[in-house]
Amino acid sequence: MIPRRGLATWPRRRPGYHRQPSVDVAIFRMTTLRLALAQQDFPVGAVAANARRVRELMHEAHAGGADVLVCPELTLSGYPPEDLLLRPSFLAACQEAIEALAAPSAQVAAVVGFPHSEGEVFNAAAWLQAGRIERIAHKQALPNYGVFDDQRYFRPGRVSEVVELRGVKVGLLICEDVWLPEPAAGAAAQGAELLVVINASPWDGAKPAAREAVLVERAKETGCAIVYLNLVGGQDELVYDGGSLLVDGDGRIAARAPAFVDALLWADFDAATRTLHARDWPRAPGTPEAVLYAALVRGLRDYVQKNGFPGALLGLSGGIDSALTLALAVDALGAERVTAVMLPARYTSAVSLEGARAQAGRLGVEYHVIDIEPVFERYLAALAPVFAGKAPDTTEENLQSRIRGAMLMAISNKHGRLLLATGNKSEMAVGYATLYGDMCGGYAPLKDVYKTVVYRLARWRNDEAAARGQAPVIPPAVIERAPSAELREGQTDQDSLPPYEVLDAILGRFIEGEEAQSDIVARGFPADIVRRVVHLVLANEFKRRQSAPGPRVTTRAFGRERRYPITSGWR
Repeated sequence: MIPRRGLATWPRRRPGYHRQPSVDVAIFRMTTLRLALAQQDFPVGAVAANARRVRELMHEAHAGGADVLVCPELTLSGYPPEDLLLRPSFLAACQEAIEALAAPSAQVAAVVGFPHSEGEVFNAAAWLQAGRIERIAHKQALPNYGVFDDQRYFRPGRVSEVVELRGVKVGLLICEDVWLPEPAAGAAAQGAELLVVINASPWDGAKPAAREAVLVERAKETGCAIVYLNLVGGQDELVYDGGSLLVDGDGRIAARAPAFVDALLWADFDAATRTLHARDWPRAPGTPEAVLYAALVRGLRDYVQKNGFPGALLGLSGGIDSALTLALAVDALGAERVTAVMLPARYTSAVSLEGARAQAGRLGVEYHVIDIEPVFERYLAALAPVFAGKAPDTTEENLQSRIRGAMLMAISNKHGRLLLATGNKSEMAVGYATLYGDMCGGYAPLKDVYKTVVYRLARWRNDEAAARGQAPVIPPAVIERAPSAELREGQTDQDSLPPYEVLDAILGRFIEGEEAQSDIVARGFPADIVRRVVHLVLANEFKRRQSAPGPRVTTRAFGRERRYPITSGWR
């Protein structure tokens, strides 16, 4: 566990102590609470719209017989609001919104996250009840690692807040609070029987298992049942999965909500047994590929729609990366909102032309073919005097890519559709991409997806289509061919890079694992390959700084999470 700062001095409890109701209470007490859990998307900055949505959900919760509606962390501001929190007018709007939401709590109680400003700013949860703001809980554990910057904006809370509803004592915690023992122990020491934890916890492939382990530990430590409600939706590079959980007081996982699905989830809490019961929750998806694919679709859809683009555009090369990107775009937006453009030149193969044409036709997207060879020849002729005496090299290769980038940006400008960059994490890591060429674009769906995973997702998507009796979404020939940028005769990626199975294994250890080169070599990788790969990663930070944002789906994404200096002597 990474050390956290800014915590209060906590009430301590005896190791192994489990607070359970007495026998008499367990026998005679029959209190049940009904909770409505808003696993929903509350966009950043949309304070008025978010407040309207909370009001609608309060009416829906009341109509369904709920005792309390629970909304995610920073419901009103959206998460993360970043430097919007430095604007007094923004904080004032959030305060006005939370005060206006008090009135409908005369019918149903509600937990609503908001930034609470009272000289200092706190990440807060308001407990609304009986037409007023009954209590405000402040987040105590402020994460300041990975993608989190809570300590830049907030002051830590000092105590765990406990409220009472229909005779049940409910502890209020906010996201990181539950990852440490002390806030939950503080609530349990005040008699809490149920912990309600509101979250804006971004997804990565390792996060669901880590969450469950922590929640099970907290429940066993305190004897409290836990309602874990999480935000859902895409916000710039972050994707929030929902994946809300119910945990009984003995640590048993009582229910799992599906990932990347907006839902109003209903749950009953039995105070006598400290158990939670889900009422008709949607089924959670199965395989890791299914969840990852859903994450990429959700991130892409929300980025396009929240930023007001009418659709998306991409260069369809006949290769695996652009093929998977096209499938994601169609699944996210619908075929009618996606344009694909093939831009062939002298080195473009018949396999590429046929693969791109076949996939565009199969998915029913708008499709154009623009031959860039005449433009390439004009560029070469114009540059000939300056290039005189110099042999052809990567300059001419990159020129083709930059012509394509300029044309795609022109089409994007003319029609307003967002240009998608199609590069993957393996390429971004080692700089196997052209600035102002194939790196052009406003969003990069595969930016945090290694090449070997791209292949897994492509095969999974075709298997899904086959299970529905449909033709492959991605032509099998595109998956099976050797990857190539097709910028010179007979080129393949492996002319410049190790096999992707080797490359990705090294990258995963160096980037996500932060392993030293010597440790990677000790695992059996050739020393010369490891040195070369690490050199490429460190030398290409300048390219990554100029790349489009893309959804974070690993534990160490380029961008806001992994921030290395461009100018550095460290090798």
